[in-house]
Amino acid sequence: MAVSFKELGLVNTREMFKRAVNGGYAIPAFNFNNLEQLQAIIKASSELKSPVILQVSKGARKYANQTLLRYLAEGAVEYAKELGCHHPEIVLHLDHGDSFELCKNCVDTGFSSVMIDGSSLPYEENIALTKQVVDYAHQFDVTVEGELGVLAGVEDEVVAEESHYTKPEEVVDFATRTGVDSLAISIGTSHGAYKFKPEQCTRDPKTGRLVPPPLAFDVLEGVEKELPGFPIVLHGSSSVPQEYVDIINANGGKLPNAVGIPEEQLRKASKSAVCKINIDSDSRLAFTAGVRETFVQHPDYFDPRQYCGKAREYMEQLYAHKIKEVLGSDNKLAQLD
Repeated sequence: MAVSFKELGLVNTREMFKRAVNGGYAIPAFNFNNLEQLQAIIKASSELKSPVILQVSKGARKYANQTLLRYLAEGAVEYAKELGCHHPEIVLHLDHGDSFELCKNCVDTGFSSVMIDGSSLPYEENIALTKQVVDYAHQFDVTVEGELGVLAGVEDEVVAEESHYTKPEEVVDFATRTGVDSLAISIGTSHGAYKFKPEQCTRDPKTGRLVPPPLAFDVLEGVEKELPGFPIVLHGSSSVPQEYVDIINANGGKLPNAVGIPEEQLRKASKSAVCKINIDSDSRLAFTAGVRETFVQHPDYFDPRQYCGKAREYMEQLYAHKIKEVLGSDNKLAQLD
């Protein structure tokens, strides 16, 4: 039996995106796979009064179990209220849906937003698949994100060797024919903790660390010119904070040359029509840093609450930093308590 997202206390992205585009900030879209990530996301977003998108990939959905996910999302809404956020705006979103069947199943099990990623398909096939998902999802007031352009990198099942920038001249046709509510574009962001090869980067002469190439803001400006005010999404936008990479490497890890998107570029993007920014790898790094550090400092620990507790603490700090210092979504709920 189908479950409506409204029964779970969730919202779709329509109104929050409208406010974000007009207000010059971006909504955080944080991926989660387990309880600690979810707790940290809700705690940070609730305390800072920020709307938030809980993202679940196909692999995460399989890992966590679709039935449990529904109740976790419902529990997240109630937890936010317990934390003093009496009017939370929480979206449960499918990240990188790869088929109509998967998107339909998510709509039927309480998701309030789905992404259909047909970006690797020929253009007309991408349009046909995206429109099929839109036509189904909109019957239930579920919002849909499409994608034009291909991001390089690896994230769960999404693998691409090369990126292909979005062509601004295609966006009006795509948005009009599919009816999507938002559009993910490719302007140089990338999936994973190794977003750029060393040869694509320069090195900071003082620190010796890699400096990635700048994002293609000309492509973003071209898209904005073609589709004024239309909600734009950036995938692969983790910054790969060096502090967590250093903690991991100092405690037995091996992450050489991990590099992400500089936060100042994400701040700039947030002030444009980019109203949703996806962050996954940073959370994984914070979690891993907490676990590795705890195991090295306390080799006698065997209770998961001890090392996952530290991981949760690091993730909460990370999410709060992104909300307040990078995306600017704090104190942006429609009804501030």
